[in-house]
Amino acid sequence: MTPPSPAEDRQTPSVVRSGTRSADRADDRARVVAALTTPELAPIVDLVLWVEDVDGVMTAHAASHLGRVVLRPGAQHEVLAGVDPLPSEDAMAFLPYAAELADPSPGSSLDNAYPLAAERILSFFADPARSPDVAVVHTPRHFYPEQGGHVGEHGSLDVIQSRAPLVLSGAGIRRRGLVDEHARLVDVGPTLAALAGVPEADLHDAAGQPLDGRVLAAYLDGVRPRAVVGILWDGAHCSDLVHLAETGELPHVARLIARGTALRGGAVAQFPSITLTNHTSILTGVGPGRHGVLGNVFYDRETGERVVPNDASTWHRSSEWLRPGVRTVFEMVGDAVPSGAGARTASVDEAIDRGADYSTMQRIRASGNAAGAGGLNAELPDPRASPFVVDPAMLADASVSWAVQVDDLGLQQVLQLWAAPESAPRLTWWANIVTDAGHHAAGPRSEIARATMRQSDARLGVFLDRLEQQGVLDEVAIVLTADHGFEGSDPAVTGSWTAALDDLGLAYRDEGPGLVYLL
Repeated sequence: MTPPSPAEDRQTPSVVRSGTRSADRADDRARVVAALTTPELAPIVDLVLWVEDVDGVMTAHAASHLGRVVLRPGAQHEVLAGVDPLPSEDAMAFLPYAAELADPSPGSSLDNAYPLAAERILSFFADPARSPDVAVVHTPRHFYPEQGGHVGEHGSLDVIQSRAPLVLSGAGIRRRGLVDEHARLVDVGPTLAALAGVPEADLHDAAGQPLDGRVLAAYLDGVRPRAVVGILWDGAHCSDLVHLAETGELPHVARLIARGTALRGGAVAQFPSITLTNHTSILTGVGPGRHGVLGNVFYDRETGERVVPNDASTWHRSSEWLRPGVRTVFEMVGDAVPSGAGARTASVDEAIDRGADYSTMQRIRASGNAAGAGGLNAELPDPRASPFVVDPAMLADASVSWAVQVDDLGLQQVLQLWAAPESAPRLTWWANIVTDAGHHAAGPRSEIARATMRQSDARLGVFLDRLEQQGVLDEVAIVLTADHGFEGSDPAVTGSWTAALDDLGLAYRDEGPGLVYLL
């Protein structure tokens, strides 16, 4: 989800209801699950998720109107009632791309896939203060603009909304081209750190505990690159990105693939497949139950605070909500790489920037402007003058227009950081947001979504040309990824589960919507 532009600054609505609470919290949760898994709500409720302590072991549970199942790591399923509502955990489902096009937004969970279901659910519910009691997964087709939804949506446990592209290219990367494999987004950060020179023994949190992510060693050739650049295209749809690269519409992504490896199955996002949850998972190497950023909006029981980090006024503060003990990739690299000329690490247009020597968000914090990113509009270039906008009509969408400005300024920052290769950072992280705005506006494969990917590809080309002109293109490792995938909603599939929860008479709050906290 792109942070809203100041022109349409808004927060996701919160539903808070007063009511009773029984002495048995598990009983209240069971009532919530039963209320949300009726056939009447099936068009909008795909799954209801929660965890339970079974003989001292936390176990993941999922239910729908079809049945209820206990999920354990390694795709172990124990059906407790009805039929298994998520029978497939195939991370390579809907491939080749024609299979996705044949069923772009499945109407039933029986026709869908939910990779690493138990692992991701258990990670999400591991924070006792911030994890909700129940997570409600919208169906792919659910359209809910009155609650912050869009034509294009993400956040689900399902494979398409969870599938982010992953391309590794350049120095230190094996040249395998397109491969029918997949990884996890939580593996990207450790891989960036390892390429930047962090010893594997130093890939841990502040308490010395191993990260959840692992170095993607199968794609590395052992060569140490002179520098590493991680590029995130927020919300870029994996299979469409690969398709457009193969058909020549993203020539610079194709240029990366030719010099490295791209995974057709992409990288599986953490649950929920939401922006800040996965930016944080990438850049810390741990899941949400450890890093503490449960979503773009969540509730903290300990502080009584509703946290909304994905807002133009708070975007620059996102690192404040990291849990103690979490280390960012910037901190890992900073600890391992000796200081020298210039910045060791740089974070461009990224909310999770703690520890970076250069940071866009630090510039915003230093300004002292209470409006945050919205207070720096005077520094943003005119989107109508952008050389990357082919069709000016797309600027009619306020989020797209603002994202063009942010991404154009982001490219300027990256080019400044790389003005001379000898002073360039060992690790540069460069986030782009226009792709997310385009996919939200009209859904994946829409003309505006594809136009934003072509636009981002053109910016990428400017950067690659700079490296080639400097004679260092073959000495730099580049990793291109995203934070989640996208599916298109159906304007005919509307509705809300709020009335069903209200009828229970329980005290609760619903954030997102979909994160249900019993009060």
